[in-house]
Amino acid sequence: MNSVGTDWVWRIGETAGKVWHLLHDQGPLSPSQIVARLSEPRDLVMQSIGWLAREDKLHICQDKRRRLISLKE
Repeated sequence: MNSVGTDWVWRIGETAGKVWHLLHDQGPLSPSQIVARLSEPRDLVMQSIGWLAREDKLHICQDKRRRLISLKE
């Protein structure tokens, strides 16, 4: 993998940490709220959410109006 790919994977991991801390401190949030509060590119935040979901660290709940993301206990 070239350094650009390695840098991007590193950024996803760093942002995943920011997402985790945000959810820990503020509780359940929608994806758009997470993006707005982190001031990171939307694609990067969504990839970071996927990273955490793959690690089984998130609970994702959907109702008719929106999706909420929280940390698993």
